[in-house]
Amino acid sequence: MTDPRQLLTDSFHAAVAAADPLRIVAAHLPSPPKGRTLVIGAGKAAASMARATELAWPAGAELSGLVVTRYGHGMPTERITVVEAGHPYPDAAGEQAAQDILCAVQELGEDDRLIALISGGGSSLLSLPAEGISIAELREVTKQLLNCGAPITDVNIVRKHLSRIQGGQLAAVCKAPMTTLVISDVTGDDPSAIASGPTCPDASTYQDALDILQRNAIALPASVRAHLDAGLRGDVAETPKPGEPVFEKADIKVIATAHQSLQAAAQFFSERGIAPMVLGDTVTGEASEVAKVYAALAREVRIHGQPVRPPVALISGGECTVTVRGKGRGGRCAEFLTSLAVELDGMAGTYALAADTDGIDGTEDNAGAILTPDTPVRAGAKGVSARQHLASNDGYGFFHALDDLLVTGPTRTNVNDYRVILIL
Repeated sequence: MTDPRQLLTDSFHAAVAAADPLRIVAAHLPSPPKGRTLVIGAGKAAASMARATELAWPAGAELSGLVVTRYGHGMPTERITVVEAGHPYPDAAGEQAAQDILCAVQELGEDDRLIALISGGGSSLLSLPAEGISIAELREVTKQLLNCGAPITDVNIVRKHLSRIQGGQLAAVCKAPMTTLVISDVTGDDPSAIASGPTCPDASTYQDALDILQRNAIALPASVRAHLDAGLRGDVAETPKPGEPVFEKADIKVIATAHQSLQAAAQFFSERGIAPMVLGDTVTGEASEVAKVYAALAREVRIHGQPVRPPVALISGGECTVTVRGKGRGGRCAEFLTSLAVELDGMAGTYALAADTDGIDGTEDNAGAILTPDTPVRAGAKGVSARQHLASNDGYGFFHALDDLLVTGPTRTNVNDYRVILIL
């Protein structure tokens, strides 16, 4: 059998390949309109989606546009401009790109067409704060929400109601027909939740946003509170809702999902004689707590052969969260694996990988990490403790010390986390 580490890594690449924009975008593009075509986009896959659009678009048909992606996630393009900006916290570069996109969309006519290329990460990258709110204030609110472990869907509800462009507001100013292609990084694949849905109807309200902020005890700048209060009074318009006329000319397609990527990984293992068991693409909750549940399942498989006998690959996706209490480095995938290391404590024949399909776990330079049965022994030899690193949210530091980080660089796609526990 192939080395277990290699199996894990190759399965990750199979999952990522299933969501590669260069492979999947072309089949979903509309025909060129009578007028001009404007391409806009935001997210970690934006540059690759833009390049795929260029490659598939007829040479004689007009095409221009602007997309914004995370720093380091750009790639060369010819007809569509790529701007890099801040993620997970918004910055001035993203604000300017969002302003330029808004202006360009407002200039379109009925004979033109808007193509919106949307992927995970776009909420931060396409940040154009509501009137009276600064990008620094929006950044501070975003940082508090992410650090307290709020679900990303909640974070995005707040973002929609602090924005001039998200929550369908970009669609509201567009006179042209719209085609939105979405690569989903959220559980449930709701287009309105991905990049905070700039061209999608939004069912959430100002009251929902305020409830989320109060529930998480977020300290609000005066300008943010004033804007939300104005929304509650009706002095500021709500985001466009489902069924409103503006969306009659909007075509929205989700073209890649976590489920598709998990199925690609399942096929990868099946072809190698390892039974895949897909545990779902909607796993949420604290990463360290999710790891405890998965460790219990892995023990049952390894020790009792239930509910399936080894060899088996337990595959899952979704987006866990981390409530930051320590000062360590590491994202949710490293947190999950550090907790799993504590729970499994070197269980024989059991390996694991957890990685973000965008190639970046949290804010570090790794996609994720790999756990092996000899991890505790090697950690002991180096004087590092999984339990101590977990307590300080320092999964990155733990796996870095063992040379077990998975470093791929930006993949230029994003269908959220990929986790696999391989039991031989």
